[in-house]
Amino acid sequence: MDFKSLELFVRIAALGAIGKAGKELGLSRTAATQRIQELESTVGAQLFHRTTRKVSLSVDGEIFLAHAKRILDDVDAAFSDLQTDPTSVRGELRVSSSASFGRKYLASYAAEFLGLYPNLSVNLHLSDTSFDIVENGFDMAIRLGEMKSSTLKVRRIGHSPRIVVAAPRYIERHGAPRALEDLRRHNCIIRSEMRSWAFRDPNGAVKDAKVSGSYNTNLAEAVTEATLSGVGIARKCRWEVTDHLEAGELVEVLADYTVLPEWSIYAVRSASRTPSARVRAFTDFVAEKFRSDAAFQSGKT
Repeated sequence: MDFKSLELFVRIAALGAIGKAGKELGLSRTAATQRIQELESTVGAQLFHRTTRKVSLSVDGEIFLAHAKRILDDVDAAFSDLQTDPTSVRGELRVSSSASFGRKYLASYAAEFLGLYPNLSVNLHLSDTSFDIVENGFDMAIRLGEMKSSTLKVRRIGHSPRIVVAAPRYIERHGAPRALEDLRRHNCIIRSEMRSWAFRDPNGAVKDAKVSGSYNTNLAEAVTEATLSGVGIARKCRWEVTDHLEAGELVEVLADYTVLPEWSIYAVRSASRTPSARVRAFTDFVAEKFRSDAAFQSGKT
């Protein structure tokens, strides 16, 4: 078995055609077919179902495909790690993140990153659905919040401070809260039935504020829209509302208090594999982005 046969197998699986895959690798259809037959003989299983019109993976082929991709990725990463020129980093980087954060930041970060690494491609998957990144073939994920115990390798790469905000029109009608106790008389926008907000006060004491309001939603973006409309007061990540704060559409209230738990941004990856040059390069790149962006700074000394 050689690496070219593995690469051929992966390309046939992607294209569904032996001839096309062989042509990509400079092989005739006959030579490509012979290589696949030798590969099947080596692994002791039929990897493809063949008809006159198409080629499709067998059950054994689907199992073998995940391993073949991993082997090729590891070999590619090994070569990349030995290169001193950063532009020599190559291959595909598969990254997952939440939808709203990915749209606002990671999509543009990934585009800028590709400009530095022309031999690299990025597969950016944005979803608010939780899933196993290793099982689904992702190299890494960018996650926000409070990181619980995990079997993944975790690196904190930034802060995601949360703040309390309201629209100027709401404050004009109802005034601004000056202390946590004031929240009881305000209309607070509730996210997913979270009616107890925790804070650390200016003296360092941890306190809970019981809140209520007429608007309850499971969607973070809906909380933002309701707040902009003057419905009430909300807790938001600073990065979610930084543009609205700068435009004067929202103002921060209770700025002397710290919303708890304090959230961070994490790069997570498989703990069982050495990080590739691709993963290291992207992690360092976005970490520097977060360090230089005011949206990820608490503003507190």
